[in-house]
Amino acid sequence: MSFLVYVTVPDEPEALALARMLVESRLAAGVNVLPGARSVYRWQGEVREAGECLLLAQVNRAAFEDFCAAVRAVHSYEVPCIVALPLEAGYRPFLRWIEENSLPSAP
Repeated sequence: MSFLVYVTVPDEPEALALARMLVESRLAAGVNVLPGARSVYRWQGEVREAGECLLLAQVNRAAFEDFCAAVRAVHSYEVPCIVALPLEAGYRPFLRWIEENSLPSAP
């Protein structure tokens, strides 16, 4: 099984750098970068609003923990948004492509 992993970052340059790193390291098969999001959220007791960029990454379940560790290591937020949604159905060749191109880090 694979995941569609939702990640938010503050801007497009950070999003593109993170996406490239995740794909180059084979922790994600692919990453869609969606700039222009507007987020309203509670942080440290206050309601805040900010522009953000969304990442939608295609990640094999076996690579998910390493994916999370890599995101946390370079992300600019103290508590980055990393949410995995299981891909229960889809076009089988595409799902196989995710499994073949997203791998756990080598020991």
